[in-house]
Amino acid sequence: MPKIKSILVTGSNGQLGRSIQKIAEQNDDCHFVFATREQLDLNDNDNIDAFFQRRQFDLIIHCAAYTAVDKAESEPELANQINHLAVKRIAEAARRQHARLIHISTDYVFNGRQYRPYKETDTTGPESVYGATKLKGEEALLQIMEQNAIIIRTSWVYSEFGGNFVKTMLQLGKQRDSLNVIFDQVGTPTYAGDLAEAIMTIMNSSQFNQQDFNSEIYHYSNKGVCSWYDFAKAIFAESGVQCNVQPIE
Repeated sequence: MPKIKSILVTGSNGQLGRSIQKIAEQNDDCHFVFATREQLDLNDNDNIDAFFQRRQFDLIIHCAAYTAVDKAESEPELANQINHLAVKRIAEAARRQHARLIHISTDYVFNGRQYRPYKETDTTGPESVYGATKLKGEEALLQIMEQNAIIIRTSWVYSEFGGNFVKTMLQLGKQRDSLNVIFDQVGTPTYAGDLAEAIMTIMNSSQFNQQDFNSEIYHYSNKGVCSWYDFAKAIFAESGVQCNVQPIE
């Protein structure tokens, strides 16, 4: 298979999409297309089909998703369309175009009650609409693309772009003298720039470029573990913002 040249990145205005864009500026060997919601509307199947009828890609990096976890409970159809049915459509387009596909998923496909970090072989069991729709997207993708697709599950993404926990804490910390932050939910904060670098490493690997491979699921996060309370404390310590953080259940 010839080396990857034409690359589509969905969700170009999101944290990961913008982090990839930052790295892509240094890559002269490939042509990147960063699609916004206006160009590729995941809530419109006809729009998705028309988009790929007009364009051909060697690789699709699918970062776009419905990520409003709480809001998804009241918008299950919209979450399912974007996180499941649109993924199915994109996988079908990738297969037709003989393109590679890297799809970003989430730790929310698990129930969150594991005592240790999750492995790729662990049984899934989402307990939210968001997690359930992301899992359906994974399953649809793997059914359509038995080869040449990679699913990357990640967790607690933050960056200098968009809205995220770090930015929320910094904003609230400057407005208030104290904050209550939960301590009984733990995970691994993942910097979107590091995840973007990992994707670029996969993209540039010789096996990914030259050989067909069986589709796989991988977990990626930064090292370490903390609660949201620990994370908030670290954010204020690093930034110098004076705010008293109280742990709550």
